[in-house]
Parts: sequence; structure tokens; C-alpha cells
Amino acid sequence: MPQVSLDEIERVVLTALVAHGADTFPAAEVARAVRKAESHGNRICGLYYLESYCAQLLTGRVKGDAVPLASAPRPAVVHVDAGFGFAQPAFAYGLAPALDAARQFGTATLAVAHAHTCTSLGYFTEQIARAGFVAIGLTNASPIVAPPGGKTRVIGTNPIAFSVPDGKGGLAMQFDQSTTMVALGKITMAKAAGTSIPEGWAVDKDGKPTTDPEAALAGSLVSMGGYKGWGFGLMAEVLAAGMTGSVLSQDVKPLKAPEGPHHDLGQYYIIMDPVVSDGFVERLERIAEAVSADEGARMPGQGRVGADPVDVPDAVWAQALGLAEG
Repeated sequence: MPQVSLDEIERVVLTALVAHGADTFPAAEVARAVRKAESHGNRICGLYYLESYCAQLLTGRVKGDAVPLASAPRPAVVHVDAGFGFAQPAFAYGLAPALDAARQFGTATLAVAHAHTCTSLGYFTEQIARAGFVAIGLTNASPIVAPPGGKTRVIGTNPIAFSVPDGKGGLAMQFDQSTTMVALGKITMAKAAGTSIPEGWAVDKDGKPTTDPEAALAGSLVSMGGYKGWGFGLMAEVLAAGMTGSVLSQDVKPLKAPEGPHHDLGQYYIIMDPVVSDGFVERLERIAEAVSADEGARMPGQGRVGADPVDVPDAVWAQALGLAEG
């Protein structure tokens, strides 16, 4: 398994995307996101997705030349139409005006509409937090989750991310998690590897618990905490689809299929300026002290440091290099 520098990963991803029809700016934004995912060992959102990106650029399922259109329908509301292109460049177009709005009004929202899957949602909320703001992000995905007690898929894994600044340009806290027991990518990777999955992750098409990833993909993932996780998943659905004007999970086709309609997904961010509350940093520090009082306990995301270089499986790196050759 070769060790590859993050610079080389970013360069190869950018080259591969441009070779398959993406313009340089969106390709660069996606390459930065892949770099970040690989640095933290998040392979599901890293090079694992590159083949899908390239295949869908060729078929037009994602528009590599889309130019995002940012607007402000209300003073503290920023909306970016991704134009069926990648989510990363659309977010980049909306970030600065959304932060400016949050500085002026204390709270602002950023809606990214009609976008390709954003993969790692925390990648975006982290950028907001490193700029000094508290951020909540939500998105939806292809349908793979049925209501507790039901069999019909209604929503996706519908992740929620939350990032908090430490007041020094870093992160005091961050989590990025699906509202299911596990991300869909863990199931697909288990299927590809020919391994079973733990019981409790999914049910089969008849609603019975299964450890077979293939049966899980034909059935439904399980919401974390049952009805409680289901409620969070629905909240993400309402905001990611309803507040962006994008597609409902139930109408999204499999995200990695080479052909098909545009993903047309939405991402919704709530941005809060902590300076509007006296003593925010002090209270945050007290929370962190209480959390870390016991040995081994910590705030989510605390002490998270990216690796460089990183280990990349031989087959994955060979595939990436091949895609970069066009």
C-alpha cells in the first residue's frame, strides 16, 4: 500500500476531473475536498468517489462546466443555485456573502440548491467554524431508510454536521454523522469486500434484521436510536429539500450510478455569530473542561489531526492514476 502526499492526491484528482470534462475551478474545489477526506481517513468521501465523479462527468449526470448563481432573496438569506454541478464550488460561491450576512445580523442561512452530492458535510461546516462562526449543516440523499415499523424507503441517510469555533481559528467541537446507524458507504464497501455487517445496521426487504450487505442494500438502513434518529432524518429532509427547492430523497436515483438524472440535492447551513452572546467562549471552555474531566473523554472532533502522507490501497491509487490519464 503506497504512501501518497496530500499534494499529489489533490493534483491527481484535479487532473482526472479536468480530463473527464470538468472546468478547472470546480475540479479544484472537489480536489480540495477529496484531499481533506483522505487526510482524515474518510475513504468513503475521498478517492473512493473519484471514479463515480469522472463517469458522471462523461454522461452529463453532473455538469462539470456549471457556473453557480448566488443570490440574496432576504438580507440574511443566501441562496446558491449549483446548476446541477458539484456542491463544492457552489458552496464556495455562497460562503463569503453568507458570513458577511451573519456578521451583520447575527444569524444567516446558506442554501445550496440543485447540486451533486456533497459527500462529507463536515468539510463545509468546518470552513464556517474556522472563520469564527457556529455552523449546522444538513443534506439529504438517495432513499435507503424506511420509517421505524415500515418497509418503504422514504429518506436517505440524511447527515447532520455541527462545527464550533474555538476563538483561535480552530475547532472546539465538530461532528458529522448520518442519521442512520451507519453511512451507506460502509454497507457498499462491505459488499465490495465480501464481508458481513454488524446486526442492527440494516433490515432486509421484509423488515427483518440482516448481516448481509446485499440484503441490506435491497432493504433499509436503520435510523440511529429508532424514532429519535428518524426524527432527525426527517428534519434534515425538510430543510435540505424544502428550504433549498431541491429534490426529495424519495426521488433521488442511486448516487453512484453512472447514468441517470442529476442528483439535484440540497444542502442547508445555519450560520451563527457567537459574539452576539456574552461569554460564549468562556461557557464553551467550561463545557469542554467538564467533558474531558474523565480520562479518555473529549469533545467530538477534539485533537483531530490530518495525516500527510496517507496510505492509499494499491487498486485505488492505480485507478486514480488511470483516471488522470483520461
